[in-house]
Amino acid sequence: MKRVFGIKKETQPAPSVQDASDRINKRGESVEEKIKKLDAELARYKEQLKKTRPGPAQEAVKARAMRVLKQKRMYEGQRDMLYNQTYNLDQVSFAAEGIKDAQQTMAAMKSANKELKGMMKTVSIQDVDNLQDEMTDLMDVSNEIQETLGRSYGVPDDVDEEELMGELDALEADMEFEEGVPSYLQPDKEPDLDSELNMPSAPMGHASMPAGRANPQAEDELGLPAVPRASLRG
Repeated sequence: MKRVFGIKKETQPAPSVQDASDRINKRGESVEEKIKKLDAELARYKEQLKKTRPGPAQEAVKARAMRVLKQKRMYEGQRDMLYNQTYNLDQVSFAAEGIKDAQQTMAAMKSANKELKGMMKTVSIQDVDNLQDEMTDLMDVSNEIQETLGRSYGVPDDVDEEELMGELDALEADMEFEEGVPSYLQPDKEPDLDSELNMPSAPMGHASMPAGRANPQAEDELGLPAVPRASLRG
């Protein structure tokens, strides 16, 4: 059967852009090496032309140099062609990579879109608006509670601030007119007990005798009239 129908040949996979680019780059490097060798040979022929005199020998050197120069031009043409092919392959590779990136981006966006649709089913705009309204009402109630707790006791609500400011201005005017601080605004002072209890001290020594008295009496150590002692009789 194989002899009749033959054997199916295995198809080789098509080379990728990167494989073709690598192969062309290797060929370009090989051509570049040949051009360098020809440049070295041309430099040697140039030195020989400087040393030889005009004649058959110099013409032979020129012929060999011309042959090498033609080879160099041919290799340079091949090198430029290979470089152009490499450039085209790089452009194709860049475009292919861009398409792959676009495909991956589209796949990621589709997956994200599917996830967002699933999450949006659990979230309603109306529920969000209702939640915001409830939060606003709660904040208003909280502010009212804070204001109520912070209210001062014993202060009438109908106090006129302009009237209070007028009284304060009048009080300052009175203070400036009296050029001093009123007694009810002065700080309390401690009473001077020594000045309040200032009593005359007890007399010391003998008191002087008045000039009108003729009969002086004896005095005791305190300056008082001495009491005569009764005589003792036997």
